[in-house]
Amino acid sequence: MSKVLEGLLYSESHEWVKVEGDIAVVGVSDFAQKEMGNITYVDMPDVDDDVIAGEDFGALESVKAASDLISPVSGTVVEVNEALEDEPELINADAYANWIIKVKMSDASELDNLLDAAAYAKITE
Repeated sequence: MSKVLEGLLYSESHEWVKVEGDIAVVGVSDFAQKEMGNITYVDMPDVDDDVIAGEDFGALESVKAASDLISPVSGTVVEVNEALEDEPELINADAYANWIIKVKMSDASELDNLLDAAAYAKITE
């Protein structure tokens, strides 16, 4: 059974969002990392790149698959998790402690399109 944390928002494409003011901290869910297996590479955008809700901003690669990362919100990337460049397996160790990007949101109402923990848990059962 995958771990789903209360207090986060989730997309149907298995990204999570932690809202900190106008910043969205974005990572992938425990379910996603389990499905991928051992993650070997995280492709991330650059700081100051714009991301658009519903469009890909990077990818995860594992020994068995590659999977696009879909942005749950629109805005500008203000930080990337550089630790993942050298240690992509941190996502396997704890998918919620190891975020991928932080985005300054351009439209916070997009958060209304995301799932709460209970709704996300249902789609991953």
